[in-house]
This record gives sequence, C-alpha cells and structure tokens, in this order.
Amino acid sequence: MTPGRRSSTFTRLLRHGFTDPSAAERLLDGPELAPVRDDPVLLEALGATADPDLALHGLVRLLEAQDGPTAHRELLDTLIAAKPLRDRLLGILGASAALTDHLARHPSDWQALVTYEPRDLHPGVEEFERGLAGAADPVSLRIAYRRCLLSIAARDVCGTTDIAETAAELADLATATLRAALAIARANAPEDAAACRLAVIAMGKCGGRELNYVSDVDVIFVAEAAEDTTEAKALTAATRLASHLMRICSETTVEGSIWPVDANLRPEGRNGPLVRTLSSHLAYYQRWAKTWEFQALLKARPVAGDADLGRAYIDALEPMVWKAAERENFVPDVQKMRRRVVENIPAAEIERELKLGPGGLRDVEFAVQLLQLVHGRTDPALRSGTTLNALQALAAGGYVGREDAARLDEAYRFLRSMEHRIQLYRLRRTHLVPVAEEDQRRLGRSLGLRTDPVAELIREWKRHTGVVRRLHEKLFYRPLLDAVAQLAPGEARLSAEAARERLVALGYADPAAALRHLEALASGVTRKAAIQRTLLPVLLGWFADSADPDAGLLNFRKVSDALGKTPWYLRLLRDEGAAAENLARVLSAGRLAPDLLMRAPEAVALLGDGDGTGGSGRGLAARGRGSLEQEILAAVGRAENAEQGVTAARGVRRRELFRTAAADIVGSYGTETSPAEADQGALVDRVGAAVSDLTKATLAGTLRAVVRDGWGDLLPTRFAIIGMGRFGGHELGYGSDADVLFVHEPQDGVDEHEAAAAANKVVAEMRRLLQLPSADPPLLIDADLRPEGKSGPLVRTLKSYEAYYRRWSLVWESQALLRAEPVAGDEDLGRRFTELIDPLRHPAHGLGEEAVREIRRLKARMESERLPRGADPKLHTKLGPGGLSDVEWTVQLFQLRHGWDTPGLRTTRTREALSAAREAGLLSAEEAEILDEAWVLATRVRNAVMLVRGRAGDTFPTEPRELAAVGRYLGYGAGHAGDMLDAYRRTTRRARTVVEELFYGDGT
Repeated sequence: MTPGRRSSTFTRLLRHGFTDPSAAERLLDGPELAPVRDDPVLLEALGATADPDLALHGLVRLLEAQDGPTAHRELLDTLIAAKPLRDRLLGILGASAALTDHLARHPSDWQALVTYEPRDLHPGVEEFERGLAGAADPVSLRIAYRRCLLSIAARDVCGTTDIAETAAELADLATATLRAALAIARANAPEDAAACRLAVIAMGKCGGRELNYVSDVDVIFVAEAAEDTTEAKALTAATRLASHLMRICSETTVEGSIWPVDANLRPEGRNGPLVRTLSSHLAYYQRWAKTWEFQALLKARPVAGDADLGRAYIDALEPMVWKAAERENFVPDVQKMRRRVVENIPAAEIERELKLGPGGLRDVEFAVQLLQLVHGRTDPALRSGTTLNALQALAAGGYVGREDAARLDEAYRFLRSMEHRIQLYRLRRTHLVPVAEEDQRRLGRSLGLRTDPVAELIREWKRHTGVVRRLHEKLFYRPLLDAVAQLAPGEARLSAEAARERLVALGYADPAAALRHLEALASGVTRKAAIQRTLLPVLLGWFADSADPDAGLLNFRKVSDALGKTPWYLRLLRDEGAAAENLARVLSAGRLAPDLLMRAPEAVALLGDGDGTGGSGRGLAARGRGSLEQEILAAVGRAENAEQGVTAARGVRRRELFRTAAADIVGSYGTETSPAEADQGALVDRVGAAVSDLTKATLAGTLRAVVRDGWGDLLPTRFAIIGMGRFGGHELGYGSDADVLFVHEPQDGVDEHEAAAAANKVVAEMRRLLQLPSADPPLLIDADLRPEGKSGPLVRTLKSYEAYYRRWSLVWESQALLRAEPVAGDEDLGRRFTELIDPLRHPAHGLGEEAVREIRRLKARMESERLPRGADPKLHTKLGPGGLSDVEWTVQLFQLRHGWDTPGLRTTRTREALSAAREAGLLSAEEAEILDEAWVLATRVRNAVMLVRGRAGDTFPTEPRELAAVGRYLGYGAGHAGDMLDAYRRTTRRARTVVEELFYGDGT
C-alpha cells in the first residue's frame, strides 16, 4: 500500500468520526473485511454510528465468529446489499458492547435483523411471545430474550421508533418474558400449577409500559386456590411458582441474567408474604396502605398468569387509587414525597443523576402522578399508567398549562433517551451520566449530536434538567392562576372544584381563601398582575414546603398590597433569585418575622442582597454593634425629643430583628441553591450575638435620648448599664428580656441625692419609652438580679455595690455575676464595676464545699418549685432535665470553682466556658459535646417557638401546625414532629446523665 493511499484512507476515517484511525485501518486491511474494504457504502455506514471504532471492531468480531466461509460471505453480501440490515446491525455494534458480545457468542442471531416487514416495525406481546416460544430453560430464555432485544435496540438506534415506543416495546418484551418464565416454572412443578390460580401484576415502569433497557421489573403476585384445594396449600404452591419465576429471570447463568424481578412493592414490602389472595390484598389496602402505595398502584397492570384473576385484582383496587387523595394523611404524605429524596445519593454523583437528581426524571414522574391522584378521582381521562400519556391528558384537561406540558414532554423524552443509551452500552442498570470523554462522545453521537458531541450533550442535558427544575413546581400552581385570572378565553382551565382539590392536596387548609388571595394578586392586565402571575407558581410551591402555606400566601398578599405600587418591590422579587425564595420562607415560617415585616414592609429589600456587603446595610448578614450604634445615635441626634429618638431607635431594632429572624429562617430551611446550615451551634451563636448587639445599641441610643432631653449634654452622675444573664452572655433570643444592673457614680461636686434622683429618673424614663405602645416590639428591661432583688434600690452607686457585696453577698449572686458585662453608658465606670466583681465571681482558690452544697440546694429547689403546673418536665427547655438550666449551672459551677486558675473560664458565654473546661481537662470531650448539643438544641427550640408563635415560650407548642413549623425550623420534614420530640428527649436525657455526674456528683 502506497503512503499516499494510506494517508488518504487515514483522513477519510477521521472525517467519518473514527477516533483511532490507525487501528481502524488495520482492521479494514485485515482478512475479514478484505472483500469490501474499498466499498464506500461500508465506511459511510460505519461513520453514521454512535461509535465508528466500536462498530468496526464489533463487525470484525462477528465476521470472525461466523461458522465457515459461506456464512461469512452471506453476512458480508447482505451487509453491503441491504441498507436496512446495514443500518440496524452497525447501529447496534456502534452503540452496545453488550449486544455485540451476544452476537459474537451467537453469530447467526444477526439474521433477526434482516426482516423489515411492517409488522416487524412495531411488534407487540404476541410477536415477542413467538420469539421466546422455543425457550424451555433459563439459559435458552436468555438467548431468545436478547435476540428479541436486538430488534428493539436496532429500531431504537436507527430512529424507527421514538423513546415512548421503545419503552413500550421493552415492557411488552418483559411481559412475554414473565409469561415464558411462568410457563417454565409451571412445567417444572405441574402439581403446584394445578393447585392454584396465580396472576402476575406488573408495577412501576413495566406496568406503565415505559420500561428501560435494564431495570428491575416490579411485580405483585396474587393467587387463589384451584378447585378442591385449600387456601393454605394453594398459597404455598403459588409462592413456590412465584419464587421460581423470579429466579428464572434474575439468576446469573452462562448467558448472564435478564433482569431482577422485584416484588418489594407488595403489601408490607419484603416483610410481607410474597403471594396473597385477592381478599388479603384488599384488606391490606383498605386498612394499612400508605399514600405512596396507592401512587404505585397507578401503574398496576396484569401481565402474566391467570388473566381473569389479574383483571379482578385491578377492578378491586383501582377505585381505592382514585380515593387516595381523600385519606387523612394524604397532604403530609404528599409534602414528604414532594421533597426530593437525595440524601442517599453520594455527593459526587448527585449532579450526574438522571433519575433522582434535581431536574431529573423522578421530578417529572412524581409531578404527573400527584396530579393524577388529585384530579383522577373525577376525570377518568387522566387514569393512564404511562407518564407521557398522562401528561398529555393533563394538558388536554387544563390541569397543566399546554406550553409547560410540551416543554416537560420534550425534556422527559431527551432525558429518557440519554438513560436508554447509557444503559444500552453495557446493558447495566445505571442512571449516571458517564464522566469519561469517550463515553460522553458516544452518548452524544447516539442522540444525533455530531458537530461537537460532548459539548452539545452537556449543554442539552443541562438545558433540559433546568427546564424540569423550573417547571416541576410551576406545574402544580400555574393552572391555579389561570383558573382565577381567566386571561385566555377558550383555553381549558381548572374548575373551581379542581382548583380547590389541588390546593388541599398541596397542604392549604383554607382553599377558598387561598383562591381569593390568588385572584386578588393575579387578576387584571396591569404590569403588577403580570409579574405576580410569573412569580406566584414558584412562591406557592415554596409556601407549600412550609408547615403553614395559608399563612405564607396571606402574608404575601399583605406585603404585596402594601408595596405593590413601589417600583423596586416586584423588580426585586423578579430579578434577584434569592429574594423571592427568601421572602417565601420568611412569610410562611411563623408569626414573628411576618409581623415585624408588616409594620414596615420596605424591610423586604433586605432579602435581596444575600451577601450583605452593600454599603447601605442591605442583605441578611448581621451588622456589628458599632454599625448599629452609629445608626441609632445618629437618628437620636436628629430627633426633637427623647420620645422621637427612642421611637427611631425602636424602628431600627424592629428592622434588625427582622433581618436576624429572616437570616435564621433561611439558614435553617436552606434554599434551592444553598443547603440548610449544618452547624446548629453556629445558627444559635449568630442569633444570640445579633440580638444581644442590637439590644446594646438600642439601650445606648435610648440612654443618649433620655439624658439629652432631661439634662443636655451632661448627666449629674456617671451612669453605666451592666448586662446580666443571657444578655451579658451574648445569648439573647428573640423573646428575651434584657436582664441588667444599673450603676452610677456622682459627678465631682454633685450631691449624692441629686445624683441618685437623676439616675433613677433615667432608668424610669428608659423603661417607659422602650415599652410605649407602638408598631415596634417593646424592649423589656429586667433588673431583678440586683442586690436584694425587687426589694432593693433599682440603681446603686459603685460604692454601694462594693459595700453590699463585701457584707451581704450570697453565693447565688456570685453565680449571677459570672455573666455580668458592661453594655452601655460610661465605659470607665463599667470597667471599674467589672474589676469590683471579678473576685466575687472568680474567687481565689475556688468555692468552699459549703458554697458548692448551697448551689446544689438552690438548683434542686428550683427544679421542684419553678416548673409551671401541668408542663411536661422532659420537654421544658429551660427547667427540664438536660435543659438550659442544667447545662448552664454545671458550666457555672466549673467557673466558680476553677475560674481563678483557668483563664479560659473567665467568660460570660456558656459555650465558650464549656469549651475552656474541656480544654482544661475538667470534663471529657464526649461529655462536653453532649452538654453543648443539648444547650444548642434547647436554645434552638426556644428561638423556634418565638418565631412560630410570635411570643416567647419554654416548651413545644401543642397546636399541630405550630409544632410542625417548629419541626421544619429544626430540619424535620412533614409528619416527623414525633421524631423531633423523641430526639429532644433523647438528647436531653443524655445531657441529664452528664449533669448528675458533674454537677451533683464529684465531677466538677
């Protein structure tokens, strides 16, 4: 061969899509293809395949396997002369290494691809049964099955059939295979066959006639006794037959296996009997079945065995399927099922998952099935087991928008085609898009993407998953808007009853009110209504994810009524992706955040700039104390009097409380682009720090306003506010009072009585102004931790504190002072107060044993006396076993005993002190982790109760929706409130065990 010719062939091979032209040239020059190597038809046909290199290699293998020269010549002649065979055979060889292996083992099976009659184009179950007719054992059944599979795959890769027809043919072949397997099982056990009537019900994709190349074939078995046979004997015989049928299809032989037969969709799953009578099936579905089991029955179809029994099974159970939406637990079940189950998918695989990943096949299938369950009760046209047929029927009936249905149909067909071609290559069950470039290239070419197969494949795949992700929720909600807006006359749309049914199914308790809100928001031809119609389908889905969708929608209407005419509001929601979802989460998570927002709806702007870096302080990122104080003091400076100044400070406080609550809700719920915060302690710390800093800034501003209004620039006495309790510990929650002490020191030359009067007047005015009725939440100041408690003076001088603590201080006061920290007022006075109390709270050489016993007595008395009447102690976050008090008193006992020689313990913060105690070896890492987990959880519950109910509480709500909302905030899905309570009890029980050892024992 001349070099020039070689170069020319090499170039032609490259042009025809070969990636290894040198190897291809050697194969073409080999003896098997010598007679046809220069025939342009062959090269053209190879270049049209998904993988020309693979197809050429497979063709050589098939030719090598032919039985003698005659067979070899017949194959070559037919290949060159008959285009249908050429396209089919080479198409198979270029797309499926597994079917190439089959042809190499059974070299005459290529002849199954020769016939090209009209009936051959769309075979049904009868044609496949004829193809399997000679199979009398598992091995011959596998050979015959793959011979039939060859013809299906050939029609598929050549484009003779579309994805829906291919999936239907695969299901028909599975039906014929199940019948053949049952026939083999019956022939091997004639006595069992005579003792029972056995029907095989196909479920899942086989039942829906939309099967994959390689998939579990889901079945349910139902049996009845033959005449003169007891039910027990018949069930035993039927179980043996069913088990044998499953083994015939599933077991690995020299010819491999066919596919697994999976009977786990049966009543009770793998724990239930493999075969039941019809009456037993009925009893189970009437009493015990869950919503997903009725969803599974949507696709039930009798396929093998006793046809009359199979039909009776369907006739008996089908009415129950269409009443499933009336069941008591339907709504929470749907909410659970709607949330994508991706926890079990490895993180590295989730983006490659065609079936279960975001925007995957399961999203389309679930959406269609849910709408069938809701609306199929009254519309028999929707009762199809095939996804694409059902989607078409939903569109025709106005249950989904026609355009949405068309786009979903296109996306589903593309994703299913990808799935089919991936599985066809090795005939392995997988839903993962391959990562190797050569695999992606073959996959892209098999789908007709020839210019740049890899780049085009990735682009189209991402485009279609994006369509599914965007439409998955809109599918449920857009028709609701079409029904109320009534903008397109002549279009099929939901009836009022169908709209009501759908809202109930999606968790709305008052569908009539919800429809009124939708009508108010979406009706009309204004720009505002048009944007609302675009936003609402997605917002409604986010509301439905919450425990109270009705409240979310009502709150959204209120905000929109207040802000709808401001140009930036709808633009913010439309153009900033995070803003709309953040708003939906915040409006439906409980009462507190919406109440704060309704008092000044313009705060919705905070939800847009998610990074919080805007110079205007927008975004949900917390602002530091310095920034807050600067803004509040500036507002106070502009005010005409103290009341106006404090009103301005309280307005800032309300807005910043909303910012903190919104960030907490979004962090706890997660969004579509960022998961929920995994570190619960970080969420608690952020809330505690933000609310504490805000309270300090508010008190500083209020103090400035009161002093300026009453005394001008100089108060007759130096004045400082000391934070106590959770305030001093930077651990305030949304509903916490501000525990404080007030300390003053007369200015030089000022009479003590005058100074005391001024200080008391400041305190009284601050408390009054911070509690005035207004649109802003009050800030309650609690000074009960002062010396002598409520009986003592509200304000003392530094000298008075010194004298009291020197002569009268009790051990509980030393304990309370552990969390004392200056928060506002004269910094030097606050520092000197700290120096005064340090020896009390960190006594030299620790506490004496009598003092330790006194603290333990106080704690025991508090546990028995202060718990509210009727409260469940095990669910009380503050005083219950393993709750906040248990953990805090244990940590504080460490601080009192060891703070003098362990600097890390000299902190006002509980978690920081606990960490220092662990580092000092005062408790084990495991004990510290147990206490920290309990403290964080109890704090999260208190925050959740305030967010949900709008008022503070120390125990879980009893109203089911409120309890569910607390659960959502804590990361529990719909229907899992019981799991949340069990987890709380378990966590606090472990903490109490540690507390009893460390606090009441000798552990500290």
